[in-house]
Amino acid sequence: MVRPKKHLGQHFLKDQNIARKIVRYLSKDTQNLIEIGPGTGVLSQHLEALKIPCYCMIEIDRESVFVLKQKFPELSDYIISGDFLKYDLNRVFTSNFSVIGNFPYNISSQILFRILDYRSQVEEVVGMFQKEVAERICAPAGSKKYGILSVLLQAFYQIEFLFTVSEKVFYPEPKVKSAVIRLTRNQTQKLDCDESLFFSLVKSAFNQRRKTLRNALGKYEFANNPDLDFFLSKRAEQLRVDDFIFLTKQVIKPAKDNIFAGNSEFY
Repeated sequence: MVRPKKHLGQHFLKDQNIARKIVRYLSKDTQNLIEIGPGTGVLSQHLEALKIPCYCMIEIDRESVFVLKQKFPELSDYIISGDFLKYDLNRVFTSNFSVIGNFPYNISSQILFRILDYRSQVEEVVGMFQKEVAERICAPAGSKKYGILSVLLQAFYQIEFLFTVSEKVFYPEPKVKSAVIRLTRNQTQKLDCDESLFFSLVKSAFNQRRKTLRNALGKYEFANNPDLDFFLSKRAEQLRVDDFIFLTKQVIKPAKDNIFAGNSEFY
């Protein structure tokens, strides 16, 4: 029995019906799959049964790794002891792959930013998140829950809120409800703008979300375009992905500081 570790944000899923339900949302033609944080292997046993051609797990907890290798000896060489946030995923797959997992709440945002780093390869994500985070990711423009991750992920993925999960199906029970969502890569191979600048501008806009964009993006210098007034008079939550792309294309001088590298809010 693996002891749940608070510092790793471990809440082990114990309901087999929920595990089966999550796995069923994975595309049937999945060829390459990474499971993040398999823990005690509740999802893993159902994933193994799918006989996915290339399936591996990444687990930071050494105690869990030991148990998983005992439980799935035939997958022993594909159980990686490491930190997903730091691991070079090209050491696992150089082609496209999918991601699945019951993600630790304390690093779920970082996991999604890591997936964005590999957006040219990650074609699908099926994941369990804190319900509030899942709702933020799925939120449309105009919603109070719409934020940084909403825009960045929706730029590259179609996002579906699948179902809510009770806290009672975990050990130990978290203090919040969970939800499962699915991200499917859309047809946008590359944004029609400087993508690094797009990421920075979106984060700048939401870091001061109560302000109009004219004030929130005051460090940026924009082209002299009369259409800009319409967008700059709004707040970040009112703009769609395409609107942020338009704004990015109007920047002639970015902010001097690297706004995307700070400790600002992720949402």
